[in-house]
Amino acid sequence: MAEQQYSIHPIGWVESSLAAADQAPDQEDHAGAPAAWLVFAPSVRAGLRDLRIGQEILLLTWFDRARRDVFVVHPHGDPANPETGVFSTRSPNRPNPIALHRVKITATDGLRVQVAALEALDATPIVDIKPVK
Repeated sequence: MAEQQYSIHPIGWVESSLAAADQAPDQEDHAGAPAAWLVFAPSVRAGLRDLRIGQEILLLTWFDRARRDVFVVHPHGDPANPETGVFSTRSPNRPNPIALHRVKITATDGLRVQVAALEALDATPIVDIKPVK
């Protein structure tokens, strides 16, 4: 199989109180994750028109600060856990650091959508959103 290149163009970014990875809670239970704003580019405005407060969405982000050369990790960063292949974990460190977040919309304001309990860091690029159905 020939290696192909693909381009992903962010459609927005996350505004969050989380500034560093060591502040982010585990993605599995969202415990302690703050609310955050998703700020979208004007070019995608029409695509946001049917989003509603209370709706659950799947948010895809690009963990731009993740390491891309990691293939084995200790789950939850705990050395007491046995090393595990990265594709069997939710580690942000992976060859293509695409993250999937199930979040609930709590407010909308033009190009800004607030969601509850998001563990993504401030300025994380947004790749896409999809409804949970």
